[in-house]
Amino acid sequence: MPVDVLAAAPRLASRFPAPLADTLASHEPGARLVVTKQVSVSEDFFTGHFPGAPVLPGVLIIEAIAQAATALVLADAAPTLRASLRGVANAKFRRQVAPGDTVTLDVQLVRRRGPLVRVRGVATVAGQPVAEADVLLGLREGLDIHPTAIVHDGAVIGAGTRVGPHAVIGPHVRLGRRNRVGASVVIDGRTEIGDDNEFFPFASIGLAPQDLKYADEPTRLVIGHRNVFREAVTVHRGTAGGGGVTSIGDRNLFMAYAHVAHDCHVGSETIFGNAATLGGHVHVGDFATISAYSGVHQFCRVGRHAFIGGYTVVTKDALPFAKTVGNRARLYGLNTIGLVRRGFAPEVVRRLRGAYRLLLVSKLNASQALDEIARSEALACDEVRYLVDFIHSSPRGVTLRRGSRRLEEGGDDA
Repeated sequence: MPVDVLAAAPRLASRFPAPLADTLASHEPGARLVVTKQVSVSEDFFTGHFPGAPVLPGVLIIEAIAQAATALVLADAAPTLRASLRGVANAKFRRQVAPGDTVTLDVQLVRRRGPLVRVRGVATVAGQPVAEADVLLGLREGLDIHPTAIVHDGAVIGAGTRVGPHAVIGPHVRLGRRNRVGASVVIDGRTEIGDDNEFFPFASIGLAPQDLKYADEPTRLVIGHRNVFREAVTVHRGTAGGGGVTSIGDRNLFMAYAHVAHDCHVGSETIFGNAATLGGHVHVGDFATISAYSGVHQFCRVGRHAFIGGYTVVTKDALPFAKTVGNRARLYGLNTIGLVRRGFAPEVVRRLRGAYRLLLVSKLNASQALDEIARSEALACDEVRYLVDFIHSSPRGVTLRRGSRRLEEGGDDA
């Protein structure tokens, strides 16, 4: 695997402000690296070292060994990893190096223990040793920010984070560790982001809400850990009238062009299909799926483990564990396949199916069906109680309008 020794030099935190290697001669990954340096009289350091008798300073030979050691150690490491020179031992200088000499730097890995790496380096000219030393490198997470990115003063970016070309990060943004910010992403406003999130190109995160009442008040967006925001996803911060905060939990997937409006609260482990859209003030429970091109009306709730089918318009609360599909939305029974994939026990699925049959198939009205579900010992479990509480606590009402096909035993899978 080729190693760009010139690119590796800036990853040595204490480096001389120029790479001291020209070409790669050989490389054994994780074991050995050989590079060469052509010494020219035009080098800046010859100006005062020494007038009339230029000699390559010994400290720069050690620096060259440290840079070569950095290239060896970081060749296969994450681009955010950085090395610092922690110590030099057993240094010996055998002869002088003058302009016109070609220095060969041979570095070999001696030992690695946690973040500390010891490397043995030998410098030769025409096969004759000129210097040797053991260098101790300390490894730590750094930042990888593309030169064209704009990171405003005041932004806080955690170690291990990568920021791509032309990305913009505003002055009030707080980014955690190991985030990946793609090309042309914009993250602005009072936005707090956890660790290990990934933002694909052109995502727009934390900008002002699309609410005519918004008057630039200092509202927030809070995002958890390990979320994925695909291309052109938009997430807006909150409004003062809606509580001031938009929040997103952990391990959510937002596919391309999805939109989360102001004052929404999204749980964890959810999936948003392409162009799925939340109006303002929507609450989405854990493990919900909102399929492509679906829209959820403002102030609605989507229950835990709910499945919203593609192109669905949700204007009332979407029930947990169920499939809500259509324009306007209708209820198509229990989301059995989704629950099985999530590891729900067969007995829990059976009890939820019984509760939904009382709600949708029986001749009872909604209030009677809820009373019957609450009284039934055969249906008692935490998931059924959550379903009943979800319906009782709905300020907008819930979608209980059935789909057109009959709900037969086992026929509610999709």
